[in-house]
Amino acid sequence: MAKNTFRNPPPSEEKTESSKPKMSLWSRFKAFRERKPIVQTILNKLFKYTLYAFITSIVTVFILKFVPVWVTPTMIDRKFTALFNGKDSEIYSDWESYDNISKEAALAVVASEDQLFPEHNGFDFKAMYGAFRHNLRGKRIKGASTISQQVAKNVFLWQGRSYVRKVLEVYFTFLIEVIWGKERILEVYLNVAETGKMTFGVEAASLRFYGHGASSLSRTEAARIAAVLPSPNRFSIANPSNYVQRRTNFIVRQMRGLGGQKYLKF
Repeated sequence: MAKNTFRNPPPSEEKTESSKPKMSLWSRFKAFRERKPIVQTILNKLFKYTLYAFITSIVTVFILKFVPVWVTPTMIDRKFTALFNGKDSEIYSDWESYDNISKEAALAVVASEDQLFPEHNGFDFKAMYGAFRHNLRGKRIKGASTISQQVAKNVFLWQGRSYVRKVLEVYFTFLIEVIWGKERILEVYLNVAETGKMTFGVEAASLRFYGHGASSLSRTEAARIAAVLPSPNRFSIANPSNYVQRRTNFIVRQMRGLGGQKYLKF
């Protein structure tokens, strides 16, 4: 008598959706990575955001070629620091066009801060190399920023020292040199440079400490404003120390040595 054996039917070529084994979270991640590598995704997003930032920066610099710079990151920082410490937080700032500011003020800051300003393209490489060698010797940190670099930092960036900020400073310095030009850079500097406690720009400093506008600044008055620029929260225009007075006299001699206001013919 033949044995009656039971045989399973051959597996179906097609499985229903419900019969498929569920994928684990790790398996799904691997499948996603195989379809579209995550590194590539990150790079694509990074490129997109960098492109947006690049376009935004150019548009912003172009707009500020024509629009007054009413506020800067430094002003905001001073404001909130004063509020946090319970001190008077009023900001003294008054924008004036380049034509309405005494050229003695323009000459004074150039003589004091950056005598090669009419000639360079935003960077004084000789001064930068000298500062680099000085700093390597471990002495007090010495800067070599041009007026253009200071404007780039004051208007678009934050205070403090870091490689990231320095790279961005170089980038914005290049942009304002190309888009703004020398006169506009100097105009912005004269309006946003910190000239005293909670005081920004030569117009505000002139009104606050001399009692008249920047259009009538004398050579000595302009030189004293320039004399406090390295440390405006430490030095005083209204009550100049012996150091400020000596520095003022030095700047006046430098202004005379440069040939006066004709030196600023850009």
